Amino acid sequence: MLTRRQFTSAALSTTALSGLRGFSGLYAAEPKKRASKYIDMHTHIGTTWNGNKELTPKGLLEWMDDHDVEKSVLLPLTSPESSSFLLLTEPALKAAKQHPDRFIPFCSIDPRTSVRGGVKGFISIIQHWVDQGARGFGEHKVGLNFDDPLMMQIYAACQEVGIPLLFHIDALRGKDTPGLPRLEHAIKAHPKLNFIGHGPGWWASISGDCKSLGSYPKGPVTAGGAIDRLMERYPNIYGDLSAGSGANSISRDKAFGREFLVRRQDRLMFGTDYLQPGQAVPQFELFDNLDLPAAVQKKVFRKNAERVLKLG
Repeated sequence: MLTRRQFTSAALSTTALSGLRGFSGLYAAEPKKRASKYIDMHTHIGTTWNGNKELTPKGLLEWMDDHDVEKSVLLPLTSPESSSFLLLTEPALKAAKQHPDRFIPFCSIDPRTSVRGGVKGFISIIQHWVDQGARGFGEHKVGLNFDDPLMMQIYAACQEVGIPLLFHIDALRGKDTPGLPRLEHAIKAHPKLNFIGHGPGWWASISGDCKSLGSYPKGPVTAGGAIDRLMERYPNIYGDLSAGSGANSISRDKAFGREFLVRRQDRLMFGTDYLQPGQAVPQFELFDNLDLPAAVQKKVFRKNAERVLKLG
């Protein structure tokens, strides 16, 4: 029989281990690490707005560890209306190369950029970034009508390259009108492109009585909103539940919000829009308190992102 010293010795051979009796359970294969609860579809590194503190990759990783977030999508902001400081694609790609198991980089270019070759020119630029690891395009947050011809070139390029596009709609960026007819035009014209909706204008459209795309409406939701209508008609439209707008869309009418999450469980993705240290994020507590079925949680919190972004 092996002595305790022999048993604990770091030099104990594999052959000796196979002869142990009664201790085999101690040497069973280590259990797989539990998958973290969330994949966050919406974060930004750098300094987004003047007056904000810089969010470094290290700071974001620490926050992710504190909140059970396994992976975060890093979204550039490349339009002058989108932020005080431009967040370019290259830092997102660099951070993801340094932490490939934690960060998912997206790429972005303003459609008004001087590019030779129209759609073909945008395809070559976007493909270059995809070859370096970009998994999607966005945050697409541009001060043009949503279906402006320049915007439509971006959608055509992303469809050709084969990556999803995460967009922002409000009264100033990605402009549309209640009912989202411009968005519908773009979705219908690009059936192979997965669009991921975000922003006040998108989330105000959860309600059938939406009158403004630049506000955070309160009170009960009216059935028949543009989001439900578009998701019913088109398989290529998804929702990013991040930011105050995403949280407000669910919390303003929690009974409707919970039912909406269950009904559209295959089209919704968890996100925070975390962009500076110490930022309050209502999504964690809000969704925990809704008592969603476990299968719905898994889809919304991570599985839909894995599917749309083709992870793993």
